[in-house]
Amino acid sequence: MAKGKPSMSHDTPPTPTRPGWGQSLYSGAAGAALLHAVRTRTGEDDRDALRPWAAAMVKGPIQAAPEACGLYEGAPAVAYVLSFTHTDTANRALATLDTHLADVTHHHLWRAHARIDRGALPNLGEYDLISGLTGLGVYHLHRGHRTELRDTLTYLVRLTEPITVEAQLLPGWWTSDSPDLRPSPRWPGGHLNFGLAHGISGPLALLATAMRHGHTVPGQRQAIIRICERLDRWREGTGTRAWWPDLITRAEHRRGVLQHKGPGRPSWCYGTPGIARAQQLAGIALGDRDRQRQAEQALVGCLADDQQLAQLSDASLCHGWAGLIQTASRAAADAVDDELAGHLPRLRIRLDEHLDHSGPPDGVGLMDGTSGVHLVRLSDPANTAITAPWDRCLLVAG
Repeated sequence: MAKGKPSMSHDTPPTPTRPGWGQSLYSGAAGAALLHAVRTRTGEDDRDALRPWAAAMVKGPIQAAPEACGLYEGAPAVAYVLSFTHTDTANRALATLDTHLADVTHHHLWRAHARIDRGALPNLGEYDLISGLTGLGVYHLHRGHRTELRDTLTYLVRLTEPITVEAQLLPGWWTSDSPDLRPSPRWPGGHLNFGLAHGISGPLALLATAMRHGHTVPGQRQAIIRICERLDRWREGTGTRAWWPDLITRAEHRRGVLQHKGPGRPSWCYGTPGIARAQQLAGIALGDRDRQRQAEQALVGCLADDQQLAQLSDASLCHGWAGLIQTASRAAADAVDDELAGHLPRLRIRLDEHLDHSGPPDGVGLMDGTSGVHLVRLSDPANTAITAPWDRCLLVAG
């Protein structure tokens, strides 16, 4: 770590805390293994530091049942980590896992298309980044699996097509779930989720990133535009004062008016940063400089707004300072000017101040623990020129 920065110990031997902990990229040993795999590649660690976390990750049978694994849990999480280790053993394991993950993806796609054919609403877990088909699509894009990526993109195009429910025309990704990913009487009629982790900004970022890298399917461009137009409809403010709600209730959709009166927490998972980055990627993929610039200006305004930043209460990658910094850093690298980049030093200082005052997150996970914070600080150009694209699983790498 750079001199003068607060340190965070990461030498505690792995201790399982719950079933599936080893294969959890989000909160378990897989996240710590990813950190040490990246540190090994950059010369910050040797393989001895990686071994106990990798062993904890694969200690039990790897979960590959379709209903029990997504990018952040089970076989996809293990495979994602192994793809950064570059050993003969890892490569052999990846060959086996890739065969299983092709089957998992096809199973999820079959169920999703059958649901669309019935005219039913999706649940968030069908399509989201954390546990659904967007996350599986990210893995296949990362690994260069063209067939599975093509089929996932084709599904996402279909997901964006409108659906009629109870005589009301709704976006095709309208979900009957609550934001807790399950039906609830507190959410009559479900909701429209805009977040990057669980909402439509995840599919948008994948569709745009894939297009940017030359992976296209029929209707992909129009699907990107449909999502962006829906986000335009619910954007509040313009320029550096623009922001988006985390979600829309059925009552808000019916009235066409938000109940929210101001921007929420500026996190990767929900809020303006992740939503703006997805739209910036869409603008780049479409060659739409105006959209790209609008997204960048919204993010600039967010980073300059102390009232928004004051809502961050932890250092984590998912919903804290680390996630904001990684999202802003990736957006700054693609931006049309240096305005976003100018905010990064101050954000890194704020992260260090938070760590000094409140300490690191509990646990070792990538998203809610110390591993994500370590990786973001490792990515700081002041420390090292990191080349491993570990943040592809966040859909901000572009």
